[in-house]
Amino acid sequence: MTFEEAQKELEEIVRRLETGEAPLDEALKLWERGEELYRFCRERLEAAEGRIEELASRVQDTKATNPEKP
Repeated sequence: MTFEEAQKELEEIVRRLETGEAPLDEALKLWERGEELYRFCRERLEAAEGRIEELASRVQDTKATNPEKP
């Protein structure tokens, strides 16, 4: 599952819970699934953030070791 797929499914779950269209038992299952999707999305975002920080650090290291000449 991709981040985008999980996000879309989570948005649909939120919509269904907010409208109250799901019976209680289904709403509980939706809530549980929503928690799973939320954790998945959060983990993916944290991993992406770490990767971005790593790449930004590499850029800074490259600039420090190879400064541009005027």
